[in-house]
Amino acid sequence: MKRRKMLSALGVNLLAWLLSLILLAPLLLILLNSFKTGKAAAAMNLALPSSLEWSNYALVIEKGKLGTAFLNSLLYSASSVLLCTLLCTMASYVLSRNRRRLHGFLYLFLVLGIAIPINYIPLMKVMQTLKLMNTRIGIVLLYTATQIPFNIFLIHSFVGKISPEIDEAAVIDGASPAGLFFRIVMPLLKPVLVTVMVLTFLNTWNEFVMPLYFLGSTDKWPMTLAVYNFFGMYFKDWNLVCADIVLTSAPVVIIYLLGQKYIVSGMTAGAVKG
Repeated sequence: MKRRKMLSALGVNLLAWLLSLILLAPLLLILLNSFKTGKAAAAMNLALPSSLEWSNYALVIEKGKLGTAFLNSLLYSASSVLLCTLLCTMASYVLSRNRRRLHGFLYLFLVLGIAIPINYIPLMKVMQTLKLMNTRIGIVLLYTATQIPFNIFLIHSFVGKISPEIDEAAVIDGASPAGLFFRIVMPLLKPVLVTVMVLTFLNTWNEFVMPLYFLGSTDKWPMTLAVYNFFGMYFKDWNLVCADIVLTSAPVVIIYLLGQKYIVSGMTAGAVKG
């Protein structure tokens, strides 16, 4: 019986390793080809490069205007993270602490945004009326608005597990409403807030359709559109295309690795210590 369990566990581990290698193979292929010459990269294999062609990355940054695109993506992502985290935390706290029908209706109304698709034609009309088309503040507001429903859903369930007695004790001790929220409640929400920040950053950084529709100036394009434009010009130079993909994906991978330990706990936990 014990031997059967060991063989079963070994088989599961081997299967997991095999699936991991299959999933990592495309990433390794892109990384290796980004350091090859154009002729060697055209073969699209997992062979090691004969020499590391760092000039590929320099050429991509120069020709693809990735410096400007990186700053744009960083601005859009950081702004969306800040707005989403602050607005969604405030809204979730108020909606969770008030059990009236109106607040329940508002919560359901906001959360329905998760399932309702975006209608881009009316949205364009709204953006044109507000004179937000082809503006950085306009695209930041769009990024923020589209991610508010899921973030409120995530934070609301977490806030509900924090005992209201903590609020009452803080008020008795003389805490102001702002002090109660920022000094007492928000530190307790750290796991879910980190989760919201990481997911918002990843979703904003990887967004392609919205900037394509709402940003007409190339100097305002994020990294995703810069990659799309670069691929259109250098689609035959796979070494340059792979280098472009690596540069675009690196920030996403780094942010995910830094915040991954909070993501599961932020989605499933909600206990109050002490």
